[in-house]
Amino acid sequence: MVAESFLPHMNGVTNSVLQVLAHLRRRGDQVTVIAPSDSFLETNPFSESVSDHLEVCEGYPVIRVPSVPLPEYPKVRVAAGFVMRIRHLLERIQPDVVHIASPFVLGWRAIQAAESLGLATVAIYQTEVPTYAARYRLPWAAELLWQHVERIHRSATVTLVPSSFCKAQLRQRGIPRVKTWRRGVDMDLFNPQRRSQALRSTIAPEGQRLIGFVGRLAAEKQVEDLAVLDNLPNARLVIIGSGPSEQVLRRRLPNAYFAGFLSGADLGAHVASLDVFVHPGEAETFCQTIQEAMAAAVPVVAVGRGGPVDLVDPGRTGWLYAPGDLERLRSSVEHLVGDDDVRAAFSAAAHQQVQGRSWEAICNQLVGHYARAVEVNGRLQARRARDYITSGGLLPGLG
Repeated sequence: MVAESFLPHMNGVTNSVLQVLAHLRRRGDQVTVIAPSDSFLETNPFSESVSDHLEVCEGYPVIRVPSVPLPEYPKVRVAAGFVMRIRHLLERIQPDVVHIASPFVLGWRAIQAAESLGLATVAIYQTEVPTYAARYRLPWAAELLWQHVERIHRSATVTLVPSSFCKAQLRQRGIPRVKTWRRGVDMDLFNPQRRSQALRSTIAPEGQRLIGFVGRLAAEKQVEDLAVLDNLPNARLVIIGSGPSEQVLRRRLPNAYFAGFLSGADLGAHVASLDVFVHPGEAETFCQTIQEAMAAAVPVVAVGRGGPVDLVDPGRTGWLYAPGDLERLRSSVEHLVGDDDVRAAFSAAAHQQVQGRSWEAICNQLVGHYARAVEVNGRLQARRARDYITSGGLLPGLG
């Protein structure tokens, strides 16, 4: 399993990887994780060596490769080095299939290395990196980034996408062998029983309704759009998360409650204690936090692009608004905040809609995708061999 992002940095990619590792451990599979080094494993990024630091996760070995921090976001590490390093690791591991989580830099090297060894690859499309370019004032880079995404996923044996939006997006760009693999939700952690009146009283001592966001505080999440809700009567914004935009957001949202980064039971209690969940980010391939809010019986208002389109049933579990239509964002939240009966009906429907989406069920589907990738890879290898012979060449090692 090659992870573009991994512990100690927690995000959607890391969370999915951890859930898959736990499932594979329960099945008794053998797994090795390859991930960028963290801040405690500083090495020469251009060295061919790997860390001999003994690290395990879910009982599995984790091999760290050298990485460098992003200049404006040092918690995010980008692997540096060469394809040959990953090839040597894969030769040593001898996997049946290579799972590549959100490939971009390290993942692209892994796909190239696996392809050179004839190994099946399952690439998880999870981050719409090209769309980030405009948010980081680099609109000219978007098409170049898309070309890189196309190279990655055309080379993968199978690409798994989390939503119908992503499937259409990649197919329009001519990427073959695209299948859907959604995400599970931890029903024990996210459920309405974790709602805490004591926590609500701490955040809103005057009894205001709580409107919450959970996620990384970075430009691509567009949290600044929530400024239209900061002065909503009888309501208070709750911002859960951390990131490079936090100080700017504290100035833009002076009335909001910033809870910081939360995990485990604290996160579950905060989510369940909300009255409405909001997500303004337009670059969400899935948006796991929406599903977690719904599991906690919290209705959702989200932008109508990307993953949220599959998750939110307008007029039943929440509302969607067109990208940039912040007036509709405000009016949709006002509707749910101001009508207790409607909010209760939406809450019940949201909770019901996500039942059956356990990580156990979702990861069983993933194992099926692994098996299909091995089959597809066998056919692709045979076809390449036939094409090579037909063109007058000889198979490697025979001439």
